[in-house]
Amino acid sequence: MPELKSSTKTRLSIAVLFTLLLWFMPTVAYCANEQAVTDIFAWEQQWELDGDWLSVDSSKNAIPTKPKASSSVSIRITLPQINDNDGLYISKLYANQVQILENGKEIYTNARTYKYDIYRILVPLDSKSSGKTILIHAKTDTDRLGLFSPIVVGNYQRLEGDYVKANLNDVFLGCSFLFVSFIMLLSAIFLNHEQRRNWLSLSIMIMAIGVLMITYSPFLFTFYGQYGPFFYSMFDLALFFFLPALTYFFENIFGAGYFAVFRKLRKFQIGYSIFCCMCSMLNLLTHYNYFDVYLFFTVTLLGVVMVIQFLLIIVFTIIYALKGNIEARILSIGMGIFAIIGIGELVWFYLQAETYDFKLWKLGMLAFIGSLIILLGRKMAATHRKMVQYSKELATYNLKIQRSEKMDVIGQLAASVAHEVRNPLQVSRGFLQLLGERLVDEKAQGFTKVAIEELDRAAEIIKNYLSFATPELDTISRLNLAKEFAHVEQIIVPFADTQGARIEFNVPSHLHLHGNDAKLKQIFINMMKNSLEALGESGVIRIWAFEHQGEIVIHLHDNGEGMDENVLQRLGEPYFSNKVNGTGLGLMVTFRIIELMNGKLEFKSEKGVGTEAIIRFPAS
Repeated sequence: MPELKSSTKTRLSIAVLFTLLLWFMPTVAYCANEQAVTDIFAWEQQWELDGDWLSVDSSKNAIPTKPKASSSVSIRITLPQINDNDGLYISKLYANQVQILENGKEIYTNARTYKYDIYRILVPLDSKSSGKTILIHAKTDTDRLGLFSPIVVGNYQRLEGDYVKANLNDVFLGCSFLFVSFIMLLSAIFLNHEQRRNWLSLSIMIMAIGVLMITYSPFLFTFYGQYGPFFYSMFDLALFFFLPALTYFFENIFGAGYFAVFRKLRKFQIGYSIFCCMCSMLNLLTHYNYFDVYLFFTVTLLGVVMVIQFLLIIVFTIIYALKGNIEARILSIGMGIFAIIGIGELVWFYLQAETYDFKLWKLGMLAFIGSLIILLGRKMAATHRKMVQYSKELATYNLKIQRSEKMDVIGQLAASVAHEVRNPLQVSRGFLQLLGERLVDEKAQGFTKVAIEELDRAAEIIKNYLSFATPELDTISRLNLAKEFAHVEQIIVPFADTQGARIEFNVPSHLHLHGNDAKLKQIFINMMKNSLEALGESGVIRIWAFEHQGEIVIHLHDNGEGMDENVLQRLGEPYFSNKVNGTGLGLMVTFRIIELMNGKLEFKSEKGVGTEAIIRFPAS
């Protein structure tokens, strides 16, 4: 094969680095040296060396189809007027071996030992070539053979630019995919195990697609043909990696499918891909002596596996999409675009007698990969939300454990202290009451009255301690919630009237739960008293209840002063209260009683807006 002009390799390097500049370079850059470019659409063609010469006019799509028995073709043209620094450019020639003669003198030759059969050829000419005969001999052992593009004659520098730029965008697109996959692989170390599985499978798919795009392009085989067997094998290896990675990704997103079909398919594909890799190595080591066997396993049989795989993915995607699965709908859009483009190109490929080079499949692949990236993003976002939710639940659980431990300690201390202190207090109260009855001085009687009130308050605190320490429910019965609230209403409404507040009840009569009626009343009386104390003028307390998923849900809402987040987190702690004379024991006892009745209590509040308590009990 003759060397290109000395500037060709330099221009090739510049083209690889600055392809966009070359792609959009104005044609004015060539005007100084450019002469008219001549497209030769007609030539003479001879199948085998002893066949008849046929006239071919490619402008009328009259390119003859290769006879099955033929393995070589000769093409003959007569050159027009040629200037110095001109060249001859062929953009598509199917063959494995090519020889070009100018009046019997060889000006180009190349023979490939591998099965890639697309040639793009540029040879220099000079003014002495004018009127001479160009004879192209081409041989092949594939189903495609012959010239399928016009022969272009013109300024070498102009043709060299087209020669270098052709298919270069495929290489850059493939390199972009490889770069993205490399960054994704590096980023995988920052992910957890669950996220890393999907991330790595998608990275492998993107890497495989990048390799497929690069090695499918004629660019590498044109300029680096000596590495053709390596490129050819890399294309197959990329396909062997892509297919099981796709199945694995689909399995992780949507599950194993009915009868674990995707898990079984994935295991089969991994095994079959390993087998195909071994066949590829054997094919290289034996210099393609068993190429037909290799072709059967890696093309024919693998094609059947691919069809089955894509049919399964399409069918299951449609099923999941019809069930309302958002991920399936996203994937169906990406696969739909890829399928439409792929089917369209396949139809056109066969209509063109298998001489069409697939180009648009890359756009379909971009849409498909885009849908996979969106799926992975949604999956990781959902996983993150679950982790945040689990973290919140874990923090809540730890707080409950800490609160329970504190309450156990305080309960034991409260029981021992309360029993020892209550009796002396009662005795002191009795003597103060007797003393007050005998005193004549009104001022002294006032002091006695204050002392008795303080002793009563201390007794109430001790009572709360005892209730907290031993909050037994005594008798358990099936309670009608509406009737229990009717009793609470009779007790609490007069107190609300003195505060200028209003209480609204909306409790259906069919709600029932198991518990102790006295303790249940104590819960809501305590909570409504707290709400009344937080209300301003014209305050409103609303209570409503309903049954939801086997639970009785009771809401108690007030439009009082509300609480900030710090206060909310500490509600129920011993000795914590945001009231001036509060001890926090009342709400602490409320929490304990609700726990004993297998219930849950949570608060929502906003400063300056109000507070809402939500109590849940198992429905009876």
